[in-house]
Amino acid sequence: MTPEGGWQPTHAQIRAICAAGLLVLVAVLARRPDAAVLGLPLAFLAVWGRYFRPREQPEVHTELDSDVLFEGQATTYRLRVAGTLDPDIDLIVAALPRTQWFQYDPPQAAIAEPVSDGGVTLEVGVRSKRWGLRGLDRPTVVATSVLGAYRIPVTSAEALAVTTLPLREGFEAVDAVPRPAGLVGLHRSRRPGEGTELSGVRPFRTGDRLRRINWAVSARTRELHVTSTWSDRDTEVVILLDTGGEIGVSEGIDGRSSSLDTGVRAAASIAEHYLRHGDRVRLIDTGNLVRGVRSGSGRGHLRRILDALVHADRRGRQQDEQQLIRRNRIKSDSLVVVLSPLLRQVILGYVVTLVHSGCTVIAVDTLPPDVASVIDLEEHDVRAWPLAWRLRMLERRRELDRLSDLGVPTVTWRGAGTLDEVLRNASRLSAAPRMRS
Repeated sequence: MTPEGGWQPTHAQIRAICAAGLLVLVAVLARRPDAAVLGLPLAFLAVWGRYFRPREQPEVHTELDSDVLFEGQATTYRLRVAGTLDPDIDLIVAALPRTQWFQYDPPQAAIAEPVSDGGVTLEVGVRSKRWGLRGLDRPTVVATSVLGAYRIPVTSAEALAVTTLPLREGFEAVDAVPRPAGLVGLHRSRRPGEGTELSGVRPFRTGDRLRRINWAVSARTRELHVTSTWSDRDTEVVILLDTGGEIGVSEGIDGRSSSLDTGVRAAASIAEHYLRHGDRVRLIDTGNLVRGVRSGSGRGHLRRILDALVHADRRGRQQDEQQLIRRNRIKSDSLVVVLSPLLRQVILGYVVTLVHSGCTVIAVDTLPPDVASVIDLEEHDVRAWPLAWRLRMLERRRELDRLSDLGVPTVTWRGAGTLDEVLRNASRLSAAPRMRS
């Protein structure tokens, strides 16, 4: 941080000089020694402040303990004035501009510390209340001299950025997934093979491992028998996030959530759950042509998904149905979780296309339950708006019923356990025999 200008007299110094000069002038012209008695101490303080005016300009450096947070987490914003300072510098005062999505401790985000021989460190607690990439504005830093006679403002050379990852809500779901494919993961397959879950005991065949021999059954039947297992398999989970519009009011982690808030947090929770169980997860953002995350697994892949969710924004260029089909090729045995308020025809049409291609699709409704009460009626006709919204909800209900007829369940996001019932039903349907022509 570099200072602007030099040391300038404060309002207190200017008032002391003016008051002392006026009182001395009155004492000389009106022959009032009592006025001189009142003015001389002020003149002495003004001269004292001028004599001990600092000559050096302080350098202030800023830093954050951590520039990557989860929603609701806090970090410490530090301003350091290090090194040997002019002994006439008395006080360093710093104040951070107030912003909507940061909460400060102290609440006024202003702090002052006296200067010591070893410098001074100012600390302000910063708590992030909403996901996203945001910058902390430049703080206002002022150094003052002895008696508060002179001051110098110091401005920041650049603002610090804070990346806030969406809160992971401890999401859990049943282990059953439809049509697992691959030979990694924790889900039980319907195919026998190497795994951890027992499927039965059968006679020994050429190629069986010796460590699988069941000696108790073999001794009783006088034939070699082995213990068979179900193979452990994974599945590809595709998370389709609809960022085409933010419905509702966003008040951060401590208040109400908009449809975009719910979708982003649900995507983070679902991705963490399935990646923890060894599955492959892919993220598709309808409002971004380049920031989709390809299928992958592991902790590093979770960080890539969270970084992509940080940049999810309703102001991005939305893809139409043909672009979604052309740019996002999804395998027919994938599990697709659609996070959307289900108001746009583009998303509904794309869901129908995925169903016809053979994917297992689950629609998660992110529309806030109190959306009708939080919409600003000043921008709409007060009398016509409630009726129009009710008609739109009836049309939406009809569209969701059509999706249900196609085998697409629609559930409202409520955290852990949201997908349990629909995953069980999907697993039973995938295991049922199918008639082929």
